[in-house]
Amino acid sequence: MVVYLGALGNHFAQDDNQIIAFDALVHHVSGLWRAFASPYWPADVGGGLYRPLAIASYALDWSLSGGATWWFHVVNLAWHAGASVAVASFARRWSGDRAALAAGLLFAVHPVHVEAVANVVGRAELMAALFAILSVYAALARDQLAWSAVALAAGLLSKENAVIVPGLVAGGWILGFARPSRRRLAAYAATWVALGTLYLGMRWNASHEVTVGGAIAPVFFGASHTAIRLTATAAFADDTRLLLFPLRLRVDYSPAERTLVTTPLDPRFALGLLCFAAWAALLWLAWRRGRRIEAFGLGWLGIAYFPVSNLVVPVGVLIAERTLYMPSIGLALAVGAWLNDLPIRRFATIIGLLVTMGGVRTAFRVPVWQDSRTVLESELEDSPRSFIGPAHMAVLYLTGHQPAKALDAFRTATGIYDVTLPWLSITGAEAAFATGHGALADSILDRLELVCRPCDFYYRYEAPIARARGYPAAADSFHARIGRTPGR
Repeated sequence: MVVYLGALGNHFAQDDNQIIAFDALVHHVSGLWRAFASPYWPADVGGGLYRPLAIASYALDWSLSGGATWWFHVVNLAWHAGASVAVASFARRWSGDRAALAAGLLFAVHPVHVEAVANVVGRAELMAALFAILSVYAALARDQLAWSAVALAAGLLSKENAVIVPGLVAGGWILGFARPSRRRLAAYAATWVALGTLYLGMRWNASHEVTVGGAIAPVFFGASHTAIRLTATAAFADDTRLLLFPLRLRVDYSPAERTLVTTPLDPRFALGLLCFAAWAALLWLAWRRGRRIEAFGLGWLGIAYFPVSNLVVPVGVLIAERTLYMPSIGLALAVGAWLNDLPIRRFATIIGLLVTMGGVRTAFRVPVWQDSRTVLESELEDSPRSFIGPAHMAVLYLTGHQPAKALDAFRTATGIYDVTLPWLSITGAEAAFATGHGALADSILDRLELVCRPCDFYYRYEAPIARARGYPAAADSFHARIGRTPGR
């Protein structure tokens, strides 16, 4: 927890505001149970997703602290500490004390975790990861089906990426962890099916969705299936660097920081494929040499990354550091088991260096998540080629009653990456109306309506915000377009 103490001075940043600070559900103790019948995102920003345990934990925090942000960050640190101890306990069970020390410490201070720990809504990652570890441990170490099922259910209700647990347990059985009888295997399979069915039913009841494939990363807009998979494969190089050499961290990896890969001849695809081949070779060698825990750790890394890899279903991000929290558990287990066999002096030297470097990098990265402004400053500094920084600046300028600067920022963003995003288009239109460029605003919205069918939700959401900012012309125009036939 020491390397994250700086987070206690952080406030709410980015999605923390919509999901916690401005969500009435979180501000009442009834949110503890109402969360299970509500979507993760508030209805006034579109609803969607289903993470009721995370929402319930925010409601509990709000009731206990009155909305004090330091308390939310304390709880996040406790969840991360719990996950780190669980990683160490898992490693100790099969690899010994030194492996446990190495795995736990390396996981605790890994810089790629800063986004998940220092940003309050990253708690969903922390909770899902801890429950996933407990579920896998209960199945492989204790053959406790009931406890494993309870932990899996808690993981799924924290974040959907806990769905990897059955794959991890099955992988452990394949690698030689105590495999139960056929009858017991059938019981596990039946329990997983029952839990999955119940979870999907609850998710549909709350958010009217059962998949997470609706939103895609901006880089994939208009891309072919082949280009999406090529780009996803190229991203393996970024993920490898972030896991092994996390010196350079970014809040954002949007275009034009990362652009579409359209041909297998692109060197970025070749580099990503090489990283995948290296991972597969290490997994095969560990398995062939009987290095069971190293093989399991490497398998965990691949299984945990697969749902967010964009290889099957495109998700909302191409690359995001928070999505590596769960996969990095496998890396910690594998590295801890490998270091366990080193002479004690070499072991101490390597661990000392890695923990010191990781801890220092983590501690200096934590203040980036102090608030939305510091996050934006980081976007502009770390990702100067991305359209997201100027796009967020446009929103900031509008809120600060500087519409001319907001319009310039909008033009900069669309000049970097000319894609029709509803929130960005409406921001640009609002800035245009506020500066007296009504024709430009109408053209922006006409273009938006060609791809947004219908755009009523965005108009209804943005109109009162524009009026509250002091831009009545924009608000009136948004209201007038509600119910309008798309493209007309």
